Amino acid sequence: MTTDTADTGVAADELKAFIERIERLEEEKASVSGDIKEVYAELKGRGFDGKAIRKIVQLRKKSRDERAEEEAILELYLQALGMEAA
Repeated sequence: MTTDTADTGVAADELKAFIERIERLEEEKASVSGDIKEVYAELKGRGFDGKAIRKIVQLRKKSRDERAEEEAILELYLQALGMEAA
């Protein structure tokens, strides 16, 4: 049995190459994720708050305008719920 397009209608070699690329990238992602967890554990060991650091990393990905807009919406929703920020 061959694996060419004539038998299956699928370019098997090309499909296999894509899947193998995805698998390699997933392995790299898992490795990087493990490295990030180690850094957060090191931060925690040095007395830093992991949640705060994660929030800062998240905020640094956004522009000043994006952050201001999110803060304004959050403030509006908090007020609507009677949870005004001090």
